[in-house]
Amino acid sequence: MMARSSSDSVASASACLMSDTPNGGRISVSKPGRVRRSNHGSDSDVATRFYPSDSYLRPKMQRRTFLAAAGTAGAAALAGCSNSSSSGTPDNNTNGYETLTVDGSNAQVPLAPIEDVHQWFQDGSAKFADARGQRQYDASHIEGAVLSPAPDGRANDPTGAWDESQRIVTYCGCPHHLSSMRAASLIDSGYTEVFALDEGFFEWRDRGYPLQGAEVDVEPPSYTVRGQTDASLAGKNAWARHEQSEQREAGPIADDGSFELVLHFYDVTESSPIVVETPEYRIERPLGELAETVVTDVER
Repeated sequence: MMARSSSDSVASASACLMSDTPNGGRISVSKPGRVRRSNHGSDSDVATRFYPSDSYLRPKMQRRTFLAAAGTAGAAALAGCSNSSSSGTPDNNTNGYETLTVDGSNAQVPLAPIEDVHQWFQDGSAKFADARGQRQYDASHIEGAVLSPAPDGRANDPTGAWDESQRIVTYCGCPHHLSSMRAASLIDSGYTEVFALDEGFFEWRDRGYPLQGAEVDVEPPSYTVRGQTDASLAGKNAWARHEQSEQREAGPIADDGSFELVLHFYDVTESSPIVVETPEYRIERPLGELAETVVTDVER
């Protein structure tokens, strides 16, 4: 199971909106304080490549660290100390990187730093698997990447044609919840050189590294969904989904039962129905309906 040591603030001066769930949990939605800038690619290549000129004007995303929990009640509280036991772990080369485990797997997933991953991209020594949904992939993805959604891919998944010794990098945007799930599944399936991109898709984008897609010059606004479930579910996953477009996000439930999901969904407005699901409950409501309830402090 995964536990996060800290959460990133997504939008400045955002407000956090609260709503009770049918089972006594609570969900909050932070409206975005701004829509992130549109960057500029080459006039001749804007539909398929993206090279922003101002990508370093924003502070670099802080690395999110995880703990591979050993099954004890206090494990999640130690998030950030992500050294974890290799006992019972499938044989995967970690390259000496920080590792984590995900709920339901013993695989040690190495978090590869973006500098190394970009070098692999440049020398053609890795294949890339996008662990997000179809809509997000179609809009913008790492050049040459295949769509292979978390946790277990799709029917006729393209990774099935790859050799088990092929170096594979999975990625998502959160920065590595979904990608770690997909990486663990690949490792469990026998692949021996699997890594999750530590800093995630948006850091790749902000550095101006090559992208493909129909909307590489468009970045969706971010929404942060916060919720509460039973503390006994620590280490399990919470999900947020826009089912019509098959966009989704996942994150670990903390040891106090809280969770936070940062959504980078395309074509989603306050009237769009969003499903929030934990092992304890499932709700589906328009984003705007959630946003019209009780306003509370983001740092509650």
